[in-house]
Amino acid sequence: MTACSPETIALLKQVPTAAITGLLLKKYGLRMRAIPGLVPIDGAKCRFVGPAFTLRYVPMREDIALAVDIGNPANAMLQATQQIPAGSVFVMDMCGNGAVGGLGDVLVTRMLVRGVVGVVSDGGMRDVAEIRSLGMPTYCKGPAAPASPSALIPIAIQEPIGCGGVLIYPGDIIVADEDGVAVIPVHLAAEVATQAIEKEALDGWVRERVAEGGDILGLYPPNEANLAKFKAWKAAQG
Repeated sequence: MTACSPETIALLKQVPTAAITGLLLKKYGLRMRAIPGLVPIDGAKCRFVGPAFTLRYVPMREDIALAVDIGNPANAMLQATQQIPAGSVFVMDMCGNGAVGGLGDVLVTRMLVRGVVGVVSDGGMRDVAEIRSLGMPTYCKGPAAPASPSALIPIAIQEPIGCGGVLIYPGDIIVADEDGVAVIPVHLAAEVATQAIEKEALDGWVRERVAEGGDILGLYPPNEANLAKFKAWKAAQG
Protein backbone atom coordinates (compact mmCIF):
# COMPACT_ATOMS: atom_id res chain seq x y z
CA MET A 1 0.00 0.00 0.00
CA THR A 2 1.29 3.46 -0.91
CA ALA A 3 1.93 5.64 2.11
CA CYS A 4 1.50 9.40 2.36
CA SER A 5 4.44 11.35 3.78
CA PRO A 6 4.13 13.65 6.82
CA GLU A 7 5.24 16.51 4.55
CA THR A 8 2.28 15.93 2.23
CA ILE A 9 -0.13 15.75 5.18
CA ALA A 10 1.28 19.06 6.46
CA LEU A 11 0.76 20.72 3.07
CA LEU A 12 -2.82 19.43 2.80
CA LYS A 13 -3.63 20.98 6.17
CA GLN A 14 -3.03 24.36 4.53
CA VAL A 15 -5.44 24.02 1.61
CA PRO A 16 -9.26 23.93 1.46
CA THR A 17 -11.34 21.05 0.16
CA ALA A 18 -12.69 23.38 -2.56
CA ALA A 19 -9.19 23.71 -4.05
CA ILE A 20 -8.59 19.98 -3.77
CA THR A 21 -11.82 18.91 -5.46
CA GLY A 22 -11.30 21.51 -8.19
CA LEU A 23 -7.85 20.15 -8.95
CA LEU A 24 -9.05 16.54 -8.91
CA LEU A 25 -11.66 17.45 -11.51
CA LYS A 26 -9.62 19.74 -13.77
CA LYS A 27 -6.27 17.92 -13.67
CA TYR A 28 -7.31 14.30 -13.24
CA GLY A 29 -10.95 14.09 -14.38
CA LEU A 30 -12.12 12.77 -11.00
CA ARG A 31 -15.63 14.08 -10.47
CA MET A 32 -17.04 12.51 -7.30
CA ARG A 33 -14.31 12.96 -4.72
CA ALA A 34 -16.34 14.91 -2.16
CA ILE A 35 -18.74 12.99 0.10
CA PRO A 36 -22.21 14.57 -0.19
CA GLY A 37 -24.87 14.89 2.48
CA LEU A 38 -22.63 14.99 5.55
CA VAL A 39 -22.52 17.66 8.26
CA PRO A 40 -20.03 18.31 11.07
CA ILE A 41 -21.11 17.64 14.65
CA ASP A 42 -19.16 20.75 15.60
CA GLY A 43 -18.69 23.33 12.85
CA ALA A 44 -15.94 25.00 14.90
CA LYS A 45 -13.94 21.78 14.98
CA CYS A 46 -14.26 20.07 11.63
CA ARG A 47 -10.82 20.39 10.01
CA PHE A 48 -8.62 17.30 9.75
CA VAL A 49 -6.35 15.40 7.36
CA GLY A 50 -5.24 11.78 7.45
CA PRO A 51 -5.26 8.39 5.76
CA ALA A 52 -8.54 6.48 5.74
CA PHE A 53 -9.00 3.48 8.01
CA THR A 54 -12.21 1.89 6.74
CA LEU A 55 -15.10 -0.01 8.30
CA ARG A 56 -17.89 -1.49 6.20
CA TYR A 57 -21.39 -2.26 7.45
CA VAL A 58 -24.05 -4.48 5.88
CA PRO A 59 -27.78 -4.65 6.63
CA MET A 60 -28.77 -6.52 9.80
CA ARG A 61 -29.69 -10.19 9.68
CA GLU A 62 -31.04 -11.22 13.04
CA ASP A 63 -29.96 -14.86 12.99
CA ILE A 64 -26.29 -13.85 12.98
CA ALA A 65 -26.52 -10.72 15.12
CA LEU A 66 -25.19 -12.33 18.31
CA ALA A 67 -22.21 -13.78 16.49
CA VAL A 68 -21.02 -10.28 15.58
CA ASP A 69 -21.86 -8.50 18.84
CA ILE A 70 -19.31 -5.90 20.03
CA GLY A 71 -18.27 -8.34 22.77
CA ASN A 72 -17.17 -10.90 20.21
CA PRO A 73 -13.42 -10.69 19.35
CA ALA A 74 -14.36 -11.16 15.68
CA ASN A 75 -16.52 -8.02 15.70
CA ALA A 76 -15.21 -5.64 13.03
CA MET A 77 -15.83 -2.51 15.12
CA LEU A 78 -13.93 -4.04 18.03
CA GLN A 79 -11.06 -4.91 15.68
CA ALA A 80 -11.02 -1.32 14.43
CA THR A 81 -10.68 0.03 17.97
CA GLN A 82 -7.68 -2.25 18.49
CA GLN A 83 -5.90 -1.76 15.17
CA ILE A 84 -6.47 1.78 13.89
CA PRO A 85 -3.14 3.67 13.82
CA ALA A 86 -2.56 7.14 15.22
CA GLY A 87 -3.12 9.89 12.67
CA SER A 88 -5.87 7.97 10.85
CA VAL A 89 -9.33 9.13 9.85
CA PHE A 90 -11.94 6.51 10.75
CA VAL A 91 -14.27 6.22 7.74
CA MET A 92 -17.47 4.18 7.98
CA ASP A 93 -19.67 2.90 5.18
CA MET A 94 -23.03 2.63 6.97
CA CYS A 95 -25.05 1.99 3.81
CA GLY A 96 -26.18 5.62 3.96
CA ASN A 97 -28.40 4.84 6.97
CA GLY A 98 -28.73 8.03 8.99
CA ALA A 99 -31.40 6.56 11.27
CA VAL A 100 -28.83 4.76 13.45
CA GLY A 101 -25.61 5.84 15.13
CA GLY A 102 -22.27 4.26 14.29
CA LEU A 103 -20.37 5.61 17.29
CA GLY A 104 -21.18 6.92 20.75
CA ASP A 105 -19.10 8.57 23.45
CA VAL A 106 -17.32 5.39 24.65
CA LEU A 107 -16.10 4.32 21.21
CA VAL A 108 -15.13 7.88 20.32
CA THR A 109 -13.10 8.07 23.52
CA ARG A 110 -11.30 4.90 22.46
CA MET A 111 -10.58 6.43 19.05
CA LEU A 112 -9.15 9.54 20.73
CA VAL A 113 -6.88 7.36 22.86
CA ARG A 114 -5.71 5.62 19.68
CA GLY A 115 -4.79 9.00 18.16
CA VAL A 116 -7.52 9.15 15.51
CA VAL A 117 -7.74 12.67 14.03
CA GLY A 118 -11.29 12.55 12.67
CA VAL A 119 -14.37 10.45 11.95
CA VAL A 120 -16.41 10.32 8.73
CA SER A 121 -19.62 8.32 8.32
CA ASP A 122 -22.52 8.25 5.88
CA GLY A 123 -24.72 7.22 8.82
CA GLY A 124 -25.72 8.86 12.07
CA MET A 125 -23.94 9.39 15.40
CA ARG A 126 -25.13 8.89 18.95
CA ASP A 127 -24.20 10.98 22.01
CA VAL A 128 -23.47 13.99 19.84
CA ALA A 129 -23.24 16.38 22.81
CA GLU A 130 -20.62 14.16 24.40
CA ILE A 131 -18.72 13.74 21.12
CA ARG A 132 -18.73 17.51 20.74
CA SER A 133 -17.36 17.97 24.27
CA LEU A 134 -14.71 15.30 23.67
CA GLY A 135 -13.46 17.33 20.72
CA MET A 136 -13.39 14.59 18.10
CA PRO A 137 -13.91 16.21 14.66
CA THR A 138 -16.78 14.24 13.15
CA TYR A 139 -18.73 14.35 9.90
CA CYS A 140 -21.94 12.31 9.60
CA LYS A 141 -25.55 12.52 8.41
CA GLY A 142 -26.67 13.85 11.78
CA PRO A 143 -27.72 12.77 15.27
CA ALA A 144 -29.38 9.38 15.71
CA ALA A 145 -30.46 7.85 19.02
CA PRO A 146 -30.75 4.15 17.99
CA ALA A 147 -27.59 2.06 18.06
CA SER A 148 -26.30 0.67 14.77
CA PRO A 149 -27.15 -3.00 15.62
CA SER A 150 -30.83 -2.15 15.23
CA ALA A 151 -30.24 -2.01 11.48
CA LEU A 152 -26.63 -2.80 10.57
CA ILE A 153 -23.77 -5.24 11.16
CA PRO A 154 -20.10 -4.17 11.01
CA ILE A 155 -18.61 -6.72 8.65
CA ALA A 156 -15.04 -5.81 7.67
CA ILE A 157 -12.19 -3.38 8.21
CA GLN A 158 -9.56 -2.09 5.81
CA GLU A 159 -11.41 -2.97 2.62
CA PRO A 160 -12.60 -0.63 -0.16
CA ILE A 161 -15.88 0.99 0.83
CA GLY A 162 -18.52 3.32 -0.63
CA CYS A 163 -19.07 6.16 1.85
CA GLY A 164 -21.87 8.43 0.65
CA GLY A 165 -21.46 7.02 -2.83
CA VAL A 166 -17.72 7.78 -2.99
CA LEU A 167 -15.24 4.94 -3.44
CA ILE A 168 -12.59 4.99 -0.72
CA TYR A 169 -9.63 2.66 -0.44
CA PRO A 170 -7.79 2.15 2.85
CA GLY A 171 -5.01 4.73 2.94
CA ASP A 172 -6.73 7.26 0.66
CA ILE A 173 -6.24 10.73 2.10
CA ILE A 174 -9.25 12.36 3.75
CA VAL A 175 -9.32 16.16 3.99
CA ALA A 176 -12.17 17.85 5.86
CA ASP A 177 -12.98 21.50 6.50
CA GLU A 178 -15.98 23.82 6.68
CA ASP A 179 -16.91 23.01 3.06
CA GLY A 180 -17.09 19.25 3.57
CA VAL A 181 -15.02 16.09 3.12
CA ALA A 182 -12.73 15.44 0.15
CA VAL A 183 -11.06 12.12 -0.70
CA ILE A 184 -7.71 12.05 -2.51
CA PRO A 185 -6.42 8.80 -4.04
CA VAL A 186 -3.24 8.26 -2.07
CA HIS A 187 -1.04 7.93 -5.17
CA LEU A 188 -2.06 11.47 -6.18
CA ALA A 189 -1.80 13.07 -2.75
CA ALA A 190 1.70 14.56 -3.07
CA GLU A 191 0.98 16.08 -6.51
CA VAL A 192 -2.37 17.46 -5.38
CA ALA A 193 -0.87 18.98 -2.22
CA THR A 194 1.85 20.82 -4.15
CA GLN A 195 -0.53 22.03 -6.86
CA ALA A 196 -3.17 23.11 -4.34
CA ILE A 197 -0.67 25.27 -2.46
CA GLU A 198 0.24 26.99 -5.74
CA LYS A 199 -3.45 27.39 -6.66
CA GLU A 200 -4.25 28.98 -3.31
CA ALA A 201 -1.45 31.50 -3.77
CA LEU A 202 -2.76 32.36 -7.25
CA ASP A 203 -6.36 32.64 -6.04
CA GLY A 204 -5.26 34.94 -3.22
CA TRP A 205 -3.44 37.19 -5.68
CA VAL A 206 -6.46 37.26 -8.00
CA ARG A 207 -8.78 38.08 -5.10
CA GLU A 208 -6.60 41.06 -4.18
CA ARG A 209 -6.63 42.35 -7.74
CA VAL A 210 -10.43 42.05 -7.91
CA ALA A 211 -10.75 43.84 -4.55
CA GLU A 212 -8.67 46.67 -6.03
CA GLY A 213 -11.23 47.03 -8.82
CA GLY A 214 -9.82 44.64 -11.39
CA ASP A 215 -12.16 43.20 -14.00
CA ILE A 216 -13.01 39.51 -13.62
CA LEU A 217 -12.41 39.02 -17.34
CA GLY A 218 -8.80 38.00 -17.72
CA LEU A 219 -8.31 37.61 -13.99
CA TYR A 220 -10.62 34.73 -13.16
CA PRO A 221 -9.30 32.56 -14.63
CA PRO A 222 -6.10 34.54 -15.25
CA ASN A 223 -4.95 34.97 -18.82
CA GLU A 224 -1.29 34.70 -19.85
CA ALA A 225 -0.59 38.35 -19.11
CA ASN A 226 -1.97 38.11 -15.59
CA LEU A 227 -0.23 34.79 -14.99
CA ALA A 228 3.03 36.53 -15.84
CA LYS A 229 2.17 39.31 -13.37
CA PHE A 230 1.42 36.72 -10.69
CA LYS A 231 4.74 34.96 -11.27
CA ALA A 232 6.59 38.27 -11.02
CA TRP A 233 4.71 39.11 -7.81
CA LYS A 234 5.47 35.69 -6.34
CA ALA A 235 9.18 36.00 -7.19
CA ALA A 236 9.25 39.40 -5.49
CA GLN A 237 7.85 37.82 -2.31
CA GLY A 238 10.89 35.52 -2.14
